[in-house]
Amino acid sequence: MFFFRSNATNSANVFGARLRHVRERLGMAQEKLGVQIGIDESASRARISRYETGIHEPPIGTARLLAQALNVPLAYLYCDDDEIADMLLNLTTLPPATQDRALKAMGHLIDQLKSAETATFSVNV
Repeated sequence: MFFFRSNATNSANVFGARLRHVRERLGMAQEKLGVQIGIDESASRARISRYETGIHEPPIGTARLLAQALNVPLAYLYCDDDEIADMLLNLTTLPPATQDRALKAMGHLIDQLKSAETATFSVNV
């Protein structure tokens, strides 16, 4: 069973909103970002603008190039939950070995929380 949190970003275009947010935070022009991922200079600003506004959605390969150029995980650009998206960004600031340890620790914590919920649920029934 999956539960969905209510703190999702309010934008219908999650990808575009996150793309714009990171690009602006880095102080990078649309044209520069487009050229950096291999879009022709004459079309790069318009193409990135269309991705940010949701007029067009990039193919997954282009989205991956954008994430790499912005130094964010691809999943961040598509994540509709702001807190989980922030957690993804924070996780990727750690060295790979520490990321592995953090992921294992989160996995154990989640298992413990599930067990506690199940135990509480069965006691209260």
